[in-house]
Amino acid sequence: MTRTDYPWLLPSEMIDPRGPELPGDRGRVRPRRTVRDWVIDTLMFLLAAAIGLIALEAGKKAGNSEGVVLVDMIAGMLACCALWTRRRWPVGLALVLGVVSAVAPVSGGAALVALFCVAVHRPFRVVAAVGGLSLVAGCLQNVVRPDPSTSLTAGLIATVVLILMVSGWGMLVRARRQLVVALRERATRAEAEAELRAEQAQRLAREAIAREMHDVLAHRLTLLSVHAGALEFRPDAPAPEVARAAGVIRDSAHDALQDLRMIIGVLRAPGDEGDRPQPTLVTLDALVAESREAGMKVTLDSRIDDPAAVPAATGRTAYRIAQESLTNARKHAPGTESTVEVSGGPGDGLTVEVRNAAPTGEVPRVPGSGQGLIGLTERAQLAGGRFEHGATGDGGFAVRAWLPWAS
Repeated sequence: MTRTDYPWLLPSEMIDPRGPELPGDRGRVRPRRTVRDWVIDTLMFLLAAAIGLIALEAGKKAGNSEGVVLVDMIAGMLACCALWTRRRWPVGLALVLGVVSAVAPVSGGAALVALFCVAVHRPFRVVAAVGGLSLVAGCLQNVVRPDPSTSLTAGLIATVVLILMVSGWGMLVRARRQLVVALRERATRAEAEAELRAEQAQRLAREAIAREMHDVLAHRLTLLSVHAGALEFRPDAPAPEVARAAGVIRDSAHDALQDLRMIIGVLRAPGDEGDRPQPTLVTLDALVAESREAGMKVTLDSRIDDPAAVPAATGRTAYRIAQESLTNARKHAPGTESTVEVSGGPGDGLTVEVRNAAPTGEVPRVPGSGQGLIGLTERAQLAGGRFEHGATGDGGFAVRAWLPWAS
């Protein structure tokens, strides 16, 4: 969360996360004054009092009676004390002090401070109205209570310049505060978006790990299921076949445990993909050999001269597509022949096609069927490619994927 190390140096309204107060915020609780607010309010009080004393001395020199001087002194003191309420009622206070300053020059300093407060806390329309009233009151003061040491023209020019300077200064302060609030909101929004992006990245990483878990473990566990089923239905099989099936079961279980440990390691240490190399198109031969050892009839037709030249991400996606397709063929069409064809080149893309013949006899439905094809479609789309699947004319099944391969 964005914050400041020294909040006591900021105005109270800048500490409020909702920003400066607006005219429509009637039920809003005002924040307490900060140390800076107390210092500024005290300085404003002293400045108004100093200007009032200067005006009082000028009135004495002008020959005002003691009664007029006493009334001016009382009016100036009340005006300066009223400045402590300027944060609560800035507009009302500025209007009252503007009218009073027309007949009591001693309250002129307090009227300027109140006008400055309005310019800081209110929009330009309100500032223009209050400033216009202050301008009229100041001009009227030069006519009703003129300063004998200056001419009427000089007094009017000084009044106009002073009111414009105070109003402009206040609006500049307001604009700067609004800029700070806008930057703070932007920073807060950026932090929130960064958290959302981090959560999304974690979710995508979990989905990627889930896909890897399905692709890898489904292949291993299918081998376990096929050979365990063969041992169950053929307990009188020759000893060499039983030994070979038991060896495949043992190796598949070991590999499944290794893959599971790698996946759990990735979950425990994000960003660490383990020491085990990731499969690419180069390892497709090993996948076909493993399937053949499991009893599948697989034909590999690779028209890629140098599989190592295929980009690692593209080769890995092609490997996973072939792996999942062979797993599906083993589950849904056991005992049939499968063909894996890989072709393409730089600039033309990489095409992976896996076909299997129609199953012989009735094959029981496997729970959760179709999830692997959904995952392969998503994987191909994430790689920028296409994925197609469906039954062939002879009752078999075929999947075909095209993946981009930059030239």
